[in-house]
Amino acid sequence: MLQADHNKWMVCLTVLLGAIMSAVDTSIVNVALPYMRGNLGASVEEITWVASGYILSSVIVMPVIAFLSARFGRRPFYLFSIFIFTASSMLCGLAWDLPSLIIFRVIQGIGGGVLLPISQAILRETFAEKEQGLAMGIYGMAVVIGPAFGPALGGWLTDNFSWPWIFYINVPIGIINFWLAMRYIQEPAFLVREKGKIDWLGLVLMTISFVAMQIIFEKGQDKGWYDSSLIVWSTVIAVVGMILFIWRELTVEKPVVDLSLFKDVNFICGTLVGAVFGLCLYSTLFLQPLFLQQLGYSATQTGMILIPRSLIMAIAMPLAGRLYNSWGPRTILLVGLAITVCSYWQFAHLSLDVNGSDMLIPQLFQGMGFGMMFVALSTVVLSTVDKPKMTAAVGLYNVTRQIMGSVGIAIAASLLSNGDTLYRSVMIEHITPYNPLVRHWVAKLSHGFEHHGMSTLSAQKAALISISAEIDRQAQMLSFNHIFILMAIIFLLSIPLMMTIKNKLPEGEVAGPEAPA
Repeated sequence: MLQADHNKWMVCLTVLLGAIMSAVDTSIVNVALPYMRGNLGASVEEITWVASGYILSSVIVMPVIAFLSARFGRRPFYLFSIFIFTASSMLCGLAWDLPSLIIFRVIQGIGGGVLLPISQAILRETFAEKEQGLAMGIYGMAVVIGPAFGPALGGWLTDNFSWPWIFYINVPIGIINFWLAMRYIQEPAFLVREKGKIDWLGLVLMTISFVAMQIIFEKGQDKGWYDSSLIVWSTVIAVVGMILFIWRELTVEKPVVDLSLFKDVNFICGTLVGAVFGLCLYSTLFLQPLFLQQLGYSATQTGMILIPRSLIMAIAMPLAGRLYNSWGPRTILLVGLAITVCSYWQFAHLSLDVNGSDMLIPQLFQGMGFGMMFVALSTVVLSTVDKPKMTAAVGLYNVTRQIMGSVGIAIAASLLSNGDTLYRSVMIEHITPYNPLVRHWVAKLSHGFEHHGMSTLSAQKAALISISAEIDRQAQMLSFNHIFILMAIIFLLSIPLMMTIKNKLPEGEVAGPEAPA
């Protein structure tokens, strides 16, 4: 029996509960890492693997979800994923040392990596064709709200209880989710159960390549990129492993990942635009908290300032889903892109005098633009995929966006660091005794320090230190500005890809003034 025969809203509630749990756990641990470090006696570098292990294992499992669903049945596989996510959450809270915590987080990531894509696939199949935009809007809310509110929830639980409670909170929710899934999730009638040999070589090659890539993204900036032998060898392993993996999957009789999906022009173009979206979205989520904390805001204040973007995204997504059938994907993508580029332009013109309220309008623009693009992409990228291949397509689309998100964070961190150095060196050239403006500020600051009891020599040194600190702040501000401009340019460069996407709509619908392409 198809899931569409059941109460679609109970199916929706069931899969969204799992999706939200998975999405929250990508970010909920971040604020608790310092407490874990002190409690477990770990170094800064070691404790980051608590976050990285979850992301890495979820990325590895996403492309093979269709294979595992076909082998074991999607409903049993989905139920098993909820079980291991819930059980490993309990074990994370009970972890007795760092290695045990990392192992349990990796297992939790395997479960979480399954919940998001399968939730998306089930929603696609449960809602009628004319409601696909609405379904992806609802799904998008779960994906966005989870990471946005994860740090705030994690901070509250850690402050009021202790860090293990960021994991224990999943247990009752997971039990409810398991019960709902048992009751409302059914095996799709079109799924063919497959037996036979497993493509272990393809699975190993993919895992090795993804692990190497994650090491590059996580450790590249700290290790000085290609000044480090670790990063050099990780790059070699990632590239060679990926080439061998692609060759293997294209030649083996039953591949673990169905790369034939990329023959679909709509799917590959939508996935490439999704990759650009992931790169810019994750780099922005990484940069904006750093920018606000540079201005002196605390972690809690930063989280509060950034909440409006997440709220407007939650509003924009179902709205975009409603408009999908009348506007069509291209129009929504282009309007969303225009709004997003405007927000980046606004962020690129902020200065050190900015306050929290100045961030509101750019955030509202960005939330609206991101929300519209996410819904249009999530809907149209799967619109030409046959139902039997839906789970595989969802896994590939999600893992591509996730990997490019890691790339975006790595690029943003590198550009920020290099930009600080570059802009400081440019400005420092003008800080000479022969510059009358410099002499004026040194004299003015020195006078102020002398007024507070410093000697003349100490006051002059303090004045120069103050000027140097201001140069550092201005250099970093310029770095932020120019990275935001770069993000806008990257989005604009994706317009040709958007124009190749088919304007496919449900039967009888028309995209604006023109018929579906």
